Amino acid sequence: MAGAVFDALGDPVRRRILELLSLGERPAGAIADVLHAQFGISQPAASQHLRVLREAGLVTVRAEGTRRIYGVDSAGVAVAQDWLARFADPFAQPLDALETELARGRRARRRAGNPDQAREPGPTNERRPPRATA
Repeated sequence: MAGAVFDALGDPVRRRILELLSLGERPAGAIADVLHAQFGISQPAASQHLRVLREAGLVTVRAEGTRRIYGVDSAGVAVAQDWLARFADPFAQPLDALETELARGRRARRRAGNPDQAREPGPTNERRPPRATA
């Protein structure tokens, strides 16, 4: 299923539709108007893009009288998020935890009354040279 989701997301027009729908549900006509203004796309072409997104499981549609109201399908978006999560930085969380522990150690040394040891080099205590002005 992830393949269909990413195939659908491969088109900038369909990504724009999802951006619009991330702000809330919209009628098909309003989506078509935005796409026409931004991409010069006709209403039938906009409907075709909405159909591809619907078939990929990224949007939902419901009838409201003669109008069709589209919204983001969170289940389809979750498929993409789960797939992308496999590529998340495996070191990010442990490094964040290490930085927290180093900050605790510096704070503990300051409280113990030894401020010289509390100023170990680190991302928050590094001194930068002054900027040269032109």
